[in-house]
Amino acid sequence: MEEKVQTGVIAKVKNGIQTAKKYWSVPAKGNYIPYKEVVSLSGAGFGVYWTILLASAIGLDASNFIVGASIGIKPTDLYIMLTVANLVGIPLGIFRGWLYDNHHMKGGKFLPFIRRTGLPIVVITTAMVWLPYENMQYITKCVAVWVMYMLMNIFLCFYNESYTYFQQIITPNAQERANVMSISQVIYSLAPTISGFIVPTIAELTWGLENIWTYRVIYPFFTVAGLIIGTIFFRKVKERLILPKKKPEPIRMLDAIREVAKNKYYWIIQAAAWVVFLESGYGVILGWSFVYSNGGEYGPWYGTASTIISNAALWSMLLAPLAIKIMGKRNLLITANSLNIVILIILYFTYKNIIVICVLWYINTFINTFWNIVQHQISADMRDYHQWKTGVRVDGLFGTLGIIGTFIGFFTGSVYPTIYEKMGLLDDHSVLYNDTMRNNLFEVLIICSAVGALLNLIPFCFYDLTENKHRAYVDVLKIRAMFENHALGKLETQELTEAIEIIHQAEALVGKEKIAISSNCDKTAKKQAKETNLAIERAKIILQDLKKFSTDAGKARLATAHADFARGCGYFYTDAKAEMKAAKKLPKHTAAEKEIRSDAIKNARVKKEAASLIRKYGADNITVPDESVKEEITNRETHGFFDSIRLKQELRAYLKKESIYTRVTKPYNDAKSLITQAEAYTHYDELERMYVSIQSE
Repeated sequence: MEEKVQTGVIAKVKNGIQTAKKYWSVPAKGNYIPYKEVVSLSGAGFGVYWTILLASAIGLDASNFIVGASIGIKPTDLYIMLTVANLVGIPLGIFRGWLYDNHHMKGGKFLPFIRRTGLPIVVITTAMVWLPYENMQYITKCVAVWVMYMLMNIFLCFYNESYTYFQQIITPNAQERANVMSISQVIYSLAPTISGFIVPTIAELTWGLENIWTYRVIYPFFTVAGLIIGTIFFRKVKERLILPKKKPEPIRMLDAIREVAKNKYYWIIQAAAWVVFLESGYGVILGWSFVYSNGGEYGPWYGTASTIISNAALWSMLLAPLAIKIMGKRNLLITANSLNIVILIILYFTYKNIIVICVLWYINTFINTFWNIVQHQISADMRDYHQWKTGVRVDGLFGTLGIIGTFIGFFTGSVYPTIYEKMGLLDDHSVLYNDTMRNNLFEVLIICSAVGALLNLIPFCFYDLTENKHRAYVDVLKIRAMFENHALGKLETQELTEAIEIIHQAEALVGKEKIAISSNCDKTAKKQAKETNLAIERAKIILQDLKKFSTDAGKARLATAHADFARGCGYFYTDAKAEMKAAKKLPKHTAAEKEIRSDAIKNARVKKEAASLIRKYGADNITVPDESVKEEITNRETHGFFDSIRLKQELRAYLKKESIYTRVTKPYNDAKSLITQAEAYTHYDELERMYVSIQSE
């Protein structure tokens, strides 16, 4: 028996090695990423974690060891500083979101930002901890910390967001994305594991976590090493977006925000994010228990405990793809949050026992890692859904609408600083050595966190973007890209083959009844039946898009487009209000009628905006933008400060005129795009013949 087990293990190892060799440079069928890129992605992630190690340790929060315990800034002052930083960050966030979707840098949509912002983070964070706080007055310390924090976050936000978004577009295959992220996270999670053990251990042997010298000497070593590692591996990975091979059109911020605001999944994710601050309150209990309980005698063991606890994330990372496949992202999120509530309830009655705290933290880390993995997955799915729904790929400008969360944070961010001060924690963290004071504070934090976990769970009860729906939406995007690239003369054989085979499978299954799965069926039969049933669900979505111009709603939409296009781009839309009234009076009894009415209202709304702009600025003042003027302004040399100010004013005036013209002619341009797309769809038979010809070769 033992020999059979050993033989089986050896066979699996050999098979794994052969598979790795086979798909080292070329991905498996249906996948997009070869194994060597998975290794590069893992190395890049390792570098990211060490690059931001010092930056992530700096926060304007009373629980933060650097600004709170080491530098000694009061909780309320830190809250005020954070509020001001968030206010200043609003226009920066808007600009960041716009730049992601409109820049023209080579190398991808997000990778250029990752490659350019790592070095400034390392330089600024190192300079920040080396400021001579010991010789500063209190107000000077506050100003210095705030200024350096703002400089750091200008680059850190670009770096963190770019890396997060990049992971979401490494492949359009949701299950492959889960598998790849699981494997890469196992490897790059070694970075925080290593630093989580070494830093506290060295700190206890030297200056301690409450002394600024720990952060001056120990942390920069890791950040510099991370920058070097990340720079090497980020050169070997790439992004994969399903987009037509045409020059991307500039995305107007207000238009993008208006469309994003209609995305229900975005609001579900945001609603959960708005209350997550409350759930995080218990996070200080582990560190403070080691550093302050029993007179600090457990402090030397903090690094060891952190290392062991962080190991729990390894098992979550390995199990995440399987858990997502079996449970689905939504159910996994709800389950993880429910278990977190149970753990917090247990913690409330056991927080005085440091061994029990470690055990609960281990379980909690295991559970929360699922949450961290899945939240990136659903964010990626939501963006793909938005592209399917609107026809426009938006990534960065989702963050712009998230400014609402920043305003909410102005109020919610004061909750824990207020609690700290009411419970007696000001700028002197030594009060935490008092068992009574510390225990009372812990109890309040745990109760708040449990309430936050419950509130965080509720929004996802309304999340219904299943893995199968997402796969269907991605399939539709592939089909649309096939038609557009064919029209552009840039269609590749692989794109054609993949899209046509998706259509063939959908045509073979559409209208079929789902297979009843009996409990008596064997495992293989059940699996095949489930896969067939899922394919039947996808077929309906796929063929709805393929036949969208032959439905009543599609014909009505196309007829309106032809009428709008025939008017020309110089039409004044004086009848826009009448069109809106007529649209609202349309019947809405059936699904088709509702769709026709919704399209008519949307179309009339665009025309009303165009008519309003014409009245406001005058038809004679709305002219076709001259690209040569913009080119001359941007390439003009400036001589001195005032000359550069004048140049910026000229550019701003040009861009305003360009924006007005684009919005005035939007009804015409939208009609033109729809007609072009409908024309592209008429070439399906031609594409089918091309596919047959390729298959016969």
